[in-house]
Amino acid sequence: MGFMDKLRAELIDIIEWIDDSRHTLVWRFPRYHNQIKYGAQLIVRPGQMAVFVHQGQVADVFGPGQHKLETKNLPVLSTLAGWMYGFDSPFKAEVYFVSTRQITDLRWGTPNPVLMRDPDFGPVRIRAFGTYTLRAMDPKTLLTELVGTDSEFVADEIHELLRSIVNQSLADVIAKSELGVLDLASNYASLSEQVRDLVLTRIDDEYGLEVPQLVIVNVSVPAEVEQALDARSSMGVLGDLGAYQQYQLGTAMPVAAENPAGGLAGAGVGVGMGMAMAGQWAPGGPTPSGPAGGAAPPPPPAPTPWHIVENGQSVGPFAPDQLAQAAAAGRVRPDTLVWTAGMASWSAAGSVAALAGLFGATPPPPPGA
Repeated sequence: MGFMDKLRAELIDIIEWIDDSRHTLVWRFPRYHNQIKYGAQLIVRPGQMAVFVHQGQVADVFGPGQHKLETKNLPVLSTLAGWMYGFDSPFKAEVYFVSTRQITDLRWGTPNPVLMRDPDFGPVRIRAFGTYTLRAMDPKTLLTELVGTDSEFVADEIHELLRSIVNQSLADVIAKSELGVLDLASNYASLSEQVRDLVLTRIDDEYGLEVPQLVIVNVSVPAEVEQALDARSSMGVLGDLGAYQQYQLGTAMPVAAENPAGGLAGAGVGVGMGMAMAGQWAPGGPTPSGPAGGAAPPPPPAPTPWHIVENGQSVGPFAPDQLAQAAAAGRVRPDTLVWTAGMASWSAAGSVAALAGLFGATPPPPPGA
């Protein structure tokens, strides 16, 4: 081997990219003046493609493997450079390595609620989030439309654009699906595939990218809608609301009887609850198992509340039956000041016509007294 052969062997380049990143889509091989020696070795690893760019034009593309750069391996570049009989001198070209493996752990989410029409609740605002994967499918389109002259292009540079496309596609799919809020969870897989297909139609030919997977992780509704759903579920669990109301009344009666506010008020509440339960179980009225046949009578008018003066302070209000019990116990006397709505001022109970029956008639003096 002559001296020139040994020197040429020492000048042979090895062009490769050892990708130790997770989100890099395109990486440009650094060269001084972009000069590549004749016979250089190009190593393209699995999950990569190498693209040669000459004077701003995409030339040859190489798949995985080891390639010796010669005229027969660079047909487009040889035509662009005008080499008719081969070459043995350095040539200028930019080499871009494109990662074709999937980039995972990319997340998307709706920054603003998406409005949908629910058949049960009407217009409802929902939010959604999930994950997707990204892969370069057409290196030429990717270089032309997105990379340009950047020495490195990562997924984060297009992540915001893809999130916007996903959100727009999600809104279109949700609107066309006509599903209710309660049915979204059981259709995550179908909705995810529809959103992915719609995203592909918008980025496939335009950017040379592919979304192999897109997953909807969760769809949430506002807090007030969640409370309404919880209330609706609770009503379904309770079942017979009449029986539940009777149970609540029976539970509250002992508590009302022990009310520290006073025996009169506690007794009144207890009497009211007892009357309510008696009305529930009276013949012809509703029974524990359900309402009786026929139309229910309208509710009686509310009793007139009364106030009394006791120890110089206004006490009340008292229902008429409660006021009668107080009169029988001696708590309310004919000279006790009372007042109710419609009276101009406080008056003695004995002088009020509506309360005349509380104290009974006073007998006249015996004859000859």
